[in-house]
Amino acid sequence: MAPDSPEPLAPPKGQPPVLVFDGGCPFCRHFAELSELRSGIAGLQIRDGRADMLLRQALASRGYHLRDGAMVIDGDRVLHGAEAIAWLCERMAPSAPLLQLLAPLLAPPPRARQVYPLLLLARRLALGLRRLPLDPDDGPAAVAGGIPAATADLGRSVS
Repeated sequence: MAPDSPEPLAPPKGQPPVLVFDGGCPFCRHFAELSELRSGIAGLQIRDGRADMLLRQALASRGYHLRDGAMVIDGDRVLHGAEAIAWLCERMAPSAPLLQLLAPLLAPPPRARQVYPLLLLARRLALGLRRLPLDPDDGPAAVAGGIPAATADLGRSVS
């Protein structure tokens, strides 16, 4: 469990949920944009965690790192990785064909935990092809040969 932080992350009570995604990943960006526009989740907001350093730092101070996956801020809770994606997919009433496919696939938390490492791998490869570091706080030194250094160790847990 991530440590608590004095920095406020949550929107005021009654505010819509916020999906924090990696804007450097084209798959993540597309999923986030579709989720915001066509998921059917009322008021869902998206924030590019790669571009928003202050948000990224506030989340990291609580133990949540963008390198480990997307996050949903819902009230005072932060859901991370597979848990965040399952939370979103459980609530979707999507109109976009891609979301209609992904929502039932990723809504059950056990299945989301099984599939999410593959999504992280696709993200790692996409970031590597774009010569972006897996962790935006690591800077360009984290990229070796166009593939994030962490991708070389595929045996390491990615959840």
